[in-house]
Order: sequence, then C-alpha cells, then structure tokens
Amino acid sequence: MTTGGTGAGPPGGAGSGEDRGTVRAALAGLTTRGRSFLAAGVAAAVCSYVLGQADLLRVGLLLAALPLVCVAVVYRTRYRVAGSRRLAPARVPSGSEARVHLRMDNVSRLPTGLLMLQDRVPYVLGPRPRFVLDRVEPGGRREVSYRVRSDLRGRYPLGPLQLRLDDPFGMCELTRSFSAYDTLTVVPQVEPLPAVRLTGEAAGYGDGRHRSLALAGEDDVIPRGYRHGDDLRRVHWRSTARYGELMVRREETPQRAHCTVLLDTRGYAYEGAGPDSPFEWAVCGAASAAVHLLERGYAVRLLTDTGTSVPGPDGGGGFTGSTHDSAETAGLMLDTLAVVDHSDEDGLSLAYDVLGGGGEGLLVAFLGDLDEEQAGLVGRMRHRATAAVAFVMDGPAWSRGMEPADPRQLEDGLRRLREAGWTALPVAPGASLAELWRQADGQGATRADAGRPGVVGGMTGSWG
Repeated sequence: MTTGGTGAGPPGGAGSGEDRGTVRAALAGLTTRGRSFLAAGVAAAVCSYVLGQADLLRVGLLLAALPLVCVAVVYRTRYRVAGSRRLAPARVPSGSEARVHLRMDNVSRLPTGLLMLQDRVPYVLGPRPRFVLDRVEPGGRREVSYRVRSDLRGRYPLGPLQLRLDDPFGMCELTRSFSAYDTLTVVPQVEPLPAVRLTGEAAGYGDGRHRSLALAGEDDVIPRGYRHGDDLRRVHWRSTARYGELMVRREETPQRAHCTVLLDTRGYAYEGAGPDSPFEWAVCGAASAAVHLLERGYAVRLLTDTGTSVPGPDGGGGFTGSTHDSAETAGLMLDTLAVVDHSDEDGLSLAYDVLGGGGEGLLVAFLGDLDEEQAGLVGRMRHRATAAVAFVMDGPAWSRGMEPADPRQLEDGLRRLREAGWTALPVAPGASLAELWRQADGQGATRADAGRPGVVGGMTGSWG
C-alpha cells in the first residue's frame, strides 16, 4: 500500500499544495529560544529608553532582529518534494511486526536544506518515528523505514507524514503535513488446526466429496442425450460411442460443503479484557476455524450474536460462492474480526433466526457464559445444522481474582448442549485450540458410537 503527495512551499509543505501561510503563521513557528530572544530584545529597547542608554538600544534591536530574520528566511524557503509511504504488509496478526517504508523525492531544481521527517502513529503501535534528512540534491531521494507492532486487534491510521524545517540558530521551525493516510490492520492470530474427521455429518460433506472435486474440478462433466439446438462442440464422443446415440456434455456445479462459525460477542458473557481475556481467545478461535475450513474447501460464513454475517446476505445466505474467492473471503473475515467488539445483546436469538430452517452444514460456535435460557436456545440450534461443535468459555477458570462464576452453570450448560447433540468442550485459560479441535473429534465419535449400539463404523464426514 503506497500513498504520496507533492507540493511547494516551506519544507513540510509538501503534499499540502502551495504555501498559503501568513506572516502570523510564520511567527507562530518561533521556538522557545526565538521567543526568548524577541522578548529580551523588546525589554532591552524599553530599558534603553527609560535609562537613556543608546548602546543598550542597539543590543535590544540585535536581539529582536535575529529571530525575525530567521522567520523571514524559513518563511521564504520553498521546496517541491514528494513523499510516499508503503506498508509491508498492510495486514498483520496481533503481536507481529510490520515495517513502514517512507520515501522523499526532491522534484524541484533546487537542493533542500536539513529536513526533519516524522510520521504520526497511534501510541499503541509505538513511539512516533522521527528522522533527520540531510541535504537532498535536485531530483534526489531519501528512504527511511521503521517498525510498528501491536498486541491489540484493530485498524490503526498512519499519518499524516510531516516535514519540519529549522533555521541554523533554532529560532524558528515550520511544519507542514501530507494529506494522505494509510491504515494498518491488526487481525487476530490464526492457529494452525489439524485435519480431523467428525462423525455424524451429512453425506456429501465428507472426504469423498472433496476427492471428487479434486479429480473432476468445479465443473463436473455429465453426459446427456442430444437435443435440437445443442452446440455440436459440446458432443461427448466417448459417451456417444458407449451408448450408441449422440450425447453432449452437461456442466453441473457440485454443491460445496457449508460451515457457519458463530462468535458470541455479548459483553456480559465474558470476564476481563485485554490480549489474554476469554473474549480475545474466542475471537482468535473463530478466525482460526474460519481460515482452516476455507482452506479445506468449505463455503464459510461468520455469524455473530447480533445476527450479522460475513460475507453479506447478498451472496448465497452469507456463504462464499466458489473456491476461487476463499482467500478474499478469509481476508474479509479477518478484517471483520480485527474490529469486532462486545455487543449489547442479551441473548443469541438473532443468531438463531439467521441460521435458518436447518441442514446448513457444520456449525462451530465460540460461546461465553451461558445461563439456562441461552443454553436451551443454543441447544435448539443443533437442529439447524448437520453437525455442531461448541467451545464454551470456562467462566470460573477465567475469573482471575474477580468474583468467580458458578461452576454448576458451566456444567449444566455443557450437559444441555451435549444432550441436544452438540460436541461441547470447556475452554480454560491457555488452552490450545488445536488440541481442543482433536478432542472435539474424539468426543463426537464417542457420542455417535454410544447412540448406535451394535452398529460398526458409521457415516463419517470430513470437517477439518
């Protein structure tokens, strides 16, 4: 990502157009030293008048004239410079560093003086970077870079880029800014997840289906009888020879496996805040699950308790449309999770309504504390999916010195979910999602075998 600008005027006026400053604005650029000299000169002139000392008047005039001359010199200095900023990369996981590259080009016919370059960054990314650039020859350039890092998710503006010029005596400084901004997006950390199998998922969502896609591609060729008006270029000669009649190719797009990742963002359902809070674990878990399933070929949507889904409802109920847009969808979901925050919702009823009538594939939920009513509502969501896995925050374990939650509420909620057919696991501080992912597979297989006595094997579908 690159931005830039060009301008004429006092240094730092680059990118802001021609200098429209006034003398008053230039005088406002006096430093503490310049103001002190000016005040001392005025005081000396007044004392010379009171005491009748002509030599003191000359000293006062010299003291007052020096900062004014510096103001005039700085004010009359005009450069034409161009600046640009490039982020590498523009989207980073929390806790990772990004490098910001700054470039200044002198596009005028005159060399510049000493310039100070600084970029404005939010305090969470680190201190404001400052660089001193020596004389830039006509047509020359200078490149500098700095690093930024944040442990907190979010979208952070970088800029505007500023240039500042000081006179040799340090009496006056003028600063001008470029108008362009860049945005650094800090997304949740994505944990690699193992490829496991889930018992109980509907047919057509398993490994066999993914293998058929890998062999046949998105457009599976199915021959049918020739009809008047069909394009002869679509004749399938091998099938024609086999059936003894003219056959043509019929392209049908096989249905992709669907998955909904449900993220509970209710504010009162989570304890604490910060990078190590249960809410941040849930956000990172939702990001990891969504990216993992997209990489496995699933059509995935991200759903929150507010009823908002990503991608939007204009694209097939919020699901991705094809395997080709999986990378774009993953980026869209990560950008959404970068800025997701607690909601004011009291329950999960809006998410329940969005899930629809059922049979929408796999449902993976990351949930906060569940009372009896919400546990019952989440239990009914199981009937609207072919398979369901829930990661429930262990409130008592996450309390950390605060008023501990009732452990019986967690146990009762997990029991209700499992009775409804969920694969439900508690999440303690420091838990690894990859390990819980494996446990969910084992728990689902055990429950399925227990519910089908005397049956060996069973239907097994791929979910990760």
